[in-house]
Amino acid sequence: MDRLARNKRLEGDTPGREAYALVRELYPICRSITGDGLRQTMEILRRYVPLEVHEVPSGTRVFDWTVPAEWNIRDAWVKDPQGRKVVDFAESNLHVVSYSEPVRKVMPLEQLRSHLFTLPERPDWIPYKTSYYQRGWGFCMRHRDLLALQDGDYEAFIDSRLESGSLTYGELYLRGAEETEVLVSAHACHPSLCNDNLSGVSVAALLARRLAAAPRRLSYRFLFIPGTIGAITWLARNEDRVGRIGHGVVLSGVGDAGALTYKRSRRGGADIDRAFAQVLRESGRPHQLVDFDPYGYDERQYCSPGFDLPVGSLSRTPHGRYPEYHTSADDLDFVSAESLEESFQTLVEVVEVLEGNRTYGNLNPKCEPQLGRRGLYKGPGGAELALLWVLNQSDGAHDLLDIAGKSGLGFGQVRQAAERLVEAGLLRPLG
Repeated sequence: MDRLARNKRLEGDTPGREAYALVRELYPICRSITGDGLRQTMEILRRYVPLEVHEVPSGTRVFDWTVPAEWNIRDAWVKDPQGRKVVDFAESNLHVVSYSEPVRKVMPLEQLRSHLFTLPERPDWIPYKTSYYQRGWGFCMRHRDLLALQDGDYEAFIDSRLESGSLTYGELYLRGAEETEVLVSAHACHPSLCNDNLSGVSVAALLARRLAAAPRRLSYRFLFIPGTIGAITWLARNEDRVGRIGHGVVLSGVGDAGALTYKRSRRGGADIDRAFAQVLRESGRPHQLVDFDPYGYDERQYCSPGFDLPVGSLSRTPHGRYPEYHTSADDLDFVSAESLEESFQTLVEVVEVLEGNRTYGNLNPKCEPQLGRRGLYKGPGGAELALLWVLNQSDGAHDLLDIAGKSGLGFGQVRQAAERLVEAGLLRPLG
């Protein structure tokens, strides 16, 4: 099924269609971990939410890392002996290894080959390569085009700049009634790759816009950052406030057709881990829950032992487990409004769980209170069962997520039961 047919399934101005439109707008921009492409991306996101854009100077020490020189590129190509462009940055920004040094050289094909990267197993795709922290240069191309090259002298040209500048990232803080923060982080540093990373960026932007317009018990912090160095930089600059982060999720790869995958935080049993498990269980949709490992996206920075923040990650097919990963095939046909919609709605439901999860104390803990005379008992059923579960488990040691998990009931049922019991004077919120 083609992209148009898939995305017509969602009618109207839905979050999925809006997210897809944002992916499509951001897709042509050449982004990297620094530079004007990243700034252009932030300016587009500011149409959706009032991001504060930060610039951190090159050379700034951030823990064991240093903010690198800023990289920008204007043009690049390779010409064959007849002067024809056989690789052209204007055709795809994946054609140049990100952070390539400026170069203009003529060399025989055999010498040039060490600077050419292809995917022999996928001859029609262009790979995505970087050289962030090691100086060099190179081109990525389709393997079928490499096979067609004839011997002779080739001209390689990269019009790029590596100079003192800054690292750019966007941040939005939404204050709630409580200081406890929910961190939502998306890396925004890849060039034309739709699933990794634009799907996470677009869904995060729309979630931020929704939450900005709603009453909130919790506070929310959204980060749109370059991968790895961006998270490290933010943590180094905000070490004094990370203790407020009570829940967090990293978003990437949420637009493909695979089942949703939630990767638990390093803690394994944090509220965010339990909230995702509950929401995905209730959804009835195919999904998988996986344990934390120190490889992947920026959850590995937030979950490093010196911070150990309760931050998991949400994706669909995990990174590196689909052939399109980090290739030109991760394009507008690879993601869909339907998948973006499902990912967005899952996050909305998780937020609702985090907002509603509380611990209660039973004010009538010695035997069951008489529900009938309080108008709470209308005969056997799910609502009454939820009341009994909440009463039995509300001993100050179990929150509503615990009760939903133990009972097998939906979180909404349990939360509604707690609210009814509070109104009846049988329960009180703790903390």
